[in-house]
Amino acid sequence: MGDQVRDRAAGQDGIVNDVRPDGTYVLRPLHDKFRRWTAPNADALEVTVPREERIRLRGTEP
Repeated sequence: MGDQVRDRAAGQDGIVNDVRPDGTYVLRPLHDKFRRWTAPNADALEVTVPREERIRLRGTEP
C-alpha cells in the first residue's frame, strides 16, 4: 500500500489505498483523498513511484 501506480485499464494514475482479501486493489487519485476506484488485480497496475520514494520526496518538500 502507498505505491503510486499507473492503472492501464482505467487510464489514470493513483495511489494504492488498500488491497482487499479477494485481491482487489483500491486506488485513489493522486490529488483527491476521497474519490476511489478499484482494480480487480495487479495485472493492469504498474508501479511508477514506490511508497518509500514517495515518503522520502514528501520529506524534501518545502
